[in-house]
Amino acid sequence: MEFLYGQENLTSIQWILRAIVSFSVLLLATKLMGRRSIAQLRLLDFTIAMILGNILAHPLSDEQLGLKGSIITTGVLIALYLLSVFISLKWRGFGKWLEPSPFPLIKDGEILYKELGKARITIDHLLSEARKAKITEINQVALAMWEPDGTVSFFLSPQLQALTPEDIHLIKKPFSIPRTIIKEGKIDFVELSQADKDMAWLDNKMTMLNVDTKDILVATLDNEGQFRIYLY
Repeated sequence: MEFLYGQENLTSIQWILRAIVSFSVLLLATKLMGRRSIAQLRLLDFTIAMILGNILAHPLSDEQLGLKGSIITTGVLIALYLLSVFISLKWRGFGKWLEPSPFPLIKDGEILYKELGKARITIDHLLSEARKAKITEINQVALAMWEPDGTVSFFLSPQLQALTPEDIHLIKKPFSIPRTIIKEGKIDFVELSQADKDMAWLDNKMTMLNVDTKDILVATLDNEGQFRIYLY
C-alpha cells in the first residue's frame, strides 16, 4: 500500500496502481452521486465535478503527493454533496438558491431585455439558442424560458405548431417499444420470457426464416407479434 503515500520516486507498477485506485474511486463517487450529476451539470454538480477532478488528478502526476489524502477528501466531498442534495429537497429556500426557478426571456414574441441580464446572457446567445431550436424569427415564439441548467426552452405560437393526431381526432395505436429478443447472435431469455414466448416458438421462427441465431445482429418482437431480424 506504499503507493498511497508521497514518495521521492514511484515504480511503474505503483503508478499503475494509483491510476487504478483513482479511477475506481471516481467511478464509485459518480455512482454514489447518481446520474443527475452526469446528465445535468447544474451549480452543485459543476462545483463538485471540478473539485473531484482536480483532487484526483494531482497525485497521478506528482509522486510526492500521497493518494490517501485525495481519497479521504473525495469521500468527505461526496458526503457533503449528498447532504446538500438532501437539504435542497427538504428545505425549499436552499433548493431554490441552488436551482432558481425558470423565468421567461421571451413572451408573446417580445424579448424581455431585463431578464437577459438576470440570466447573464447576451442577445447573440439567445438568438443562437433559437437557431438551434430551428426558430428563425423571435415573433414565432410564444414563450422562451431560462432553465436552471443554463438551457433555454422554446414554445412556438399555437398557430405555428404542427398538427397532432388529437387535433384531427385521429385515434392512434398505443405506444410500445419492441423487445430485443436476439442481440449480436445471443438470445435474451429474459426478454423472450417477458414476451410470453419460448424456445420452441423462436426455433420455429428461425426455421421459417432459414437463418441461424449467430447470423443475427438484432431481432425484435413488438406487441402485435411482428418479428423482425437484422443480419450482420
